Amino acid sequence: MDLLYSGQHKAFRQEIRDFIATNLPDDMRQRLRAGGFASKADTELWQRRLNARGWGAPAWPKAFGGAGWDAAEQQIFADECACAPAPPPHIFNITMLGPVLVHFGSDAQREYFLPKLLNADIQVCQGFSEPGSGSDLASLKTRAERTADGYLVNGQKIWTSQAHYSDWIFCLVRTDPGAAKPQAGISFILVDLKSPGITVRPIISIDGRHSLNEVFFDNVLVPAANLVGEENKGWDYAKFLLGHERAYIAGIGRSKERVAYARDLLARHQAEGRPAEMLAPWRGRIAMIETDLHALEVTQFRMHGGDADMNLSPMLKARGSEIFQAITDVICGMSGTDALRADTGTLTRSYLYSRAVSIFGGSTEVQKNILSVTVLDLR
Repeated sequence: MDLLYSGQHKAFRQEIRDFIATNLPDDMRQRLRAGGFASKADTELWQRRLNARGWGAPAWPKAFGGAGWDAAEQQIFADECACAPAPPPHIFNITMLGPVLVHFGSDAQREYFLPKLLNADIQVCQGFSEPGSGSDLASLKTRAERTADGYLVNGQKIWTSQAHYSDWIFCLVRTDPGAAKPQAGISFILVDLKSPGITVRPIISIDGRHSLNEVFFDNVLVPAANLVGEENKGWDYAKFLLGHERAYIAGIGRSKERVAYARDLLARHQAEGRPAEMLAPWRGRIAMIETDLHALEVTQFRMHGGDADMNLSPMLKARGSEIFQAITDVICGMSGTDALRADTGTLTRSYLYSRAVSIFGGSTEVQKNILSVTVLDLR
């Protein structure tokens, strides 16, 4: 795909920019600019404003309430949201569960969930990882046994982001323990978090935030209508979902915003009279990161535009994680002890958060293993 945007794309970018300038609350912008994170209220407010404009789900087909944008338009939108900065569309609602329901859900599931996901009338979270089943996800042990009315679910999920304020959780569960391959006995179900038998416990992460949780299922009854697609086909749906998640986690727009922040910081240091020889190594590192980021963007365009002959989601996720960690490292390094001040301490928290991006959504090591098999045929 040609990275030289057309005049139409440039006009589209300006339309996005104008909308954000008019509709993004200034206090939200300032908190995110300082390295903070969007709250539940922030996410709901912004998702509803996007949805009212018809932009709540950039990649969904228009027939299901999405914007139906092409790859270039989606990238422009992501860039402008990140550089504002504004929250992206709700990742669990819009980037993960929504596409699964569009492609594999029943008519009843689409009719009930899609409008609510689009307008943030409900929030969902992801129940995949378990103790001992993170990178080796197919070894998960949470059971869903058939009953006359549906499924009886028992087990535990961990590292579940936003479970403490979500309404629903989409889960991978084992429905056929005797399957020849572990992947063959897994199903994808939707569970109401208000169901009796569910306990949510907080996990405080290294950056001091409560975003992560443990979720326990003790004889939780789930209606059969909440099974997505076919029983024991959940692994296929999870791979589809993770492809969307990993492309998102490449975080090109997010890294562009951090590069711009680093360049502003460099300019401030220069204006303060710091010696050129002191700033030169930082300038070189920023330029190298920008080069890597540009290459990643080209690759993402190729994949989303249909030019690539392979699914490069694992590579996008791995390289995107490395680039984001590199630029947050540069920002903290250039800031020195200033990063520890009360008014700039979010820089340190942002740095600590960035250490996790090469783990969640599939670790970098796992992504490289996937690439070695699917791309290099190293079996």
